[in-house]
Amino acid sequence: MTEGAQFTPADRQVPYEVFHTDCPARKVVDHVTSRWGIWVLISLRSNDLRFFELRESIQGISEKMLAQTLRALVADGLVWRQVEPTTPPQVTYGLTEFGQGLGEPLTDLFDRITRQLSPSGREPGGVQ
Repeated sequence: MTEGAQFTPADRQVPYEVFHTDCPARKVVDHVTSRWGIWVLISLRSNDLRFFELRESIQGISEKMLAQTLRALVADGLVWRQVEPTTPPQVTYGLTEFGQGLGEPLTDLFDRITRQLSPSGREPGGVQ
């Protein structure tokens, strides 16, 4: 595949084939843009949070989905995880440098959307 969006990391000569299902870059994009991935990244944009704080900040997410989403984002290198050896263990999450870099355009997108919504919560242009 030679056309379309490609991502070439600085230390690689061969571009990622982002339209192929087995492409590592595509897997990261899938995790970031999953139903809950974007909300985790936006929630962590300004503060490191413990698991229960993160769960409370994202209304509607189950503990299972939050755990799965965090596991994927940690594996992708977007989120770091720190476990305090207490009883019960305290687990804190935050954005890595890579996660912060991706979080900036997501925050911009989120902010643009919320600025365009009317105060009544209607969609832009008055459509409901």
